[in-house]
Amino acid sequence: MKQTLESTQFTTLKTGILKHLLYSEVFAHPLNQDELIRFSSSEADISYQELHEVLNDLKSDGLILLQDNHACLFELEDKIERRAAAAKRADNLFDRAIRVSRFIQKFPFIQGVGISGSLSKGILHDDGDFDFFIIVKPNRVWVARTLLILYKKIFLLNSRKYFCVNYFIDSDHLEIEEKNRFTAVEVATLIPTCGAIFDNFYLANTWVNDFFPGQARTEFETVICKKPLWSKILQGIFSGRFGNWADNRTMKITLNRWKEKFRDFDEAKFELTMKSRRYVSKHHPNDFQNKVLSRYEELRNIFIEQHSEGLQKQGIEL
Repeated sequence: MKQTLESTQFTTLKTGILKHLLYSEVFAHPLNQDELIRFSSSEADISYQELHEVLNDLKSDGLILLQDNHACLFELEDKIERRAAAAKRADNLFDRAIRVSRFIQKFPFIQGVGISGSLSKGILHDDGDFDFFIIVKPNRVWVARTLLILYKKIFLLNSRKYFCVNYFIDSDHLEIEEKNRFTAVEVATLIPTCGAIFDNFYLANTWVNDFFPGQARTEFETVICKKPLWSKILQGIFSGRFGNWADNRTMKITLNRWKEKFRDFDEAKFELTMKSRRYVSKHHPNDFQNKVLSRYEELRNIFIEQHSEGLQKQGIEL
């Protein structure tokens, strides 16, 4: 193989590619060329030619599978077809998700909205929904959340399909506290659709560069939505001392309801999945983060056991 990068850089590139391919296998999601370059963990700019050299080298030792400009580590089966169908569905619904996100930003106290979850990765399966990451003014996370949940219950009949608002932080606490591969992927792939606050958000989360150097944000044209009259009126009502009381009160009511509903959760699981502070509200009862990271470690161990000889030959440590 004609190497245009230093040997150590090629090894780093291969390692980064394999790690993200392992992560994508959790979702049975083959990666295309652009994703392989972006999430390779290489600090150097990688050309398509260099990528192809690396992929062919990995393939020669049976470490990856290649088909139709996609790569994965385990059996392809119908992965590419499933990805194509999910990508088409995401493309058809993306404009709708943008409109919903910009409607959310019109609510009182909301400073920024981003699209997260599978849609931010360009896919949406049949059972998928629109996930939104929401940044709120300090001391109003729970008021803002309550108003959005009331809207969902009253006007959307509690459907979350296109209105899943499950993660709120305030603009004084922009750094994501859990720092791991799962959260790094979510921050890096987040699509910031509206609000000027996202420049500060990415500055507060430069730790993502430890996982994906120079790829800590998805470039997207954000807009600032003007608050309508009804939003300004509600913002006025929930200002000052009454707003502080209302925010604290709605947090306590919601937290008590969650503790009752998820009383089988131990303290650590509840803290991770239902994190509730004045500055953050997370509602992830399915414990998706832990499930993904656990499956990632399981697949990593399986892959290392199956390909120890090839990994050793390539000088790769996973």
